[in-house]
Amino acid sequence: LHVPTVLGAVVITYHIKGVESGLQLSGDVIADIFLGKITKWNDPKIVKMNPTAKLSGDILVVHRADGSGTTNIFTDYLSKVSPDWKTKVGTGTAVNWPTGLGGKGNEGVAGSVKNSVGSIGYVELIYAENNQLPYASVQNSSGKVVAPSMKSVSAAAASAKIPDDFRVSITDSSGKEAYPISGFTYLLVYQQLKDADKGTKLVAFLKWALTEGQSYPEKLFYAPLPSAVKKRALEKVGKIEIKPQG
Repeated sequence: LHVPTVLGAVVITYHIKGVESGLQLSGDVIADIFLGKITKWNDPKIVKMNPTAKLSGDILVVHRADGSGTTNIFTDYLSKVSPDWKTKVGTGTAVNWPTGLGGKGNEGVAGSVKNSVGSIGYVELIYAENNQLPYASVQNSSGKVVAPSMKSVSAAAASAKIPDDFRVSITDSSGKEAYPISGFTYLLVYQQLKDADKGTKLVAFLKWALTEGQSYPEKLFYAPLPSAVKKRALEKVGKIEIKPQG
C-alpha cells in the first residue's frame, strides 16, 4: 500500500553574487538551464523575469548523483513544462543529465550550491533553509509566480484528483496559488503483515502519523495532508491485515 504522509516542495536554490533573494523563474527557463541550453545568468529569458536583478556570469548546474524521489518530482515537473526535456531526458528517480555537476543526496547538492558562485540546483525545502540558501519563486500553470511555502504546497494538492491507491503527481498543478514543484511523500506498507507484534505497532504508528502526527510537519518545512486525503489514508490503513504465520 502507498500511504501518504505529508506534502513537500522541491525548490530551485541558487548562489548568484549580488542576488541574495527574489529570483523568479518559469518552467521552460528552468528546463533550458538544466538542458544546458541557457548557460549565462544574464540570458534574456532570465533577465525578462528579473529586470532589476544584477545578473551575470556562467551558470553551473548541480543535480543529484544518486537516485531519489526528489529527482523524480523535479524531472516529472520538467517533463510537463518542456517537450524538449520530456523527449531528451524524461522522468525518473535517476536520469542521464545533459549537463552539470552531481552531488550525493539533498545535502550534497545544497553543499555544492553553497560553495559554488553561479550555481543552481534543486533540493527539498528544508535543505535550502538549513543551509541558508535562497530559492526561486516559480511561475505556475496559471501564470502566477509563486514562492514555495506550506500554503502553496497544500494548494497544489487541493486541485488534484487523487486515485484510490494515492499514487498521483501534483506537479504543475492547475491551482492558481499552487507551487508547481510539489509532491506527496509516502510510506510503502504490506497490506498483510505476518508478525503480530510488529504489525500491531506499525498500524498504531501509521494511525498516529495521520492524526496527532500531522501537527509536526510544518516545523520541518513540510505541509500536513489535506483533511480529505488524511481521512482516506486512515481508511486505507484500516484495511491492513495482521495474519501471523503458523
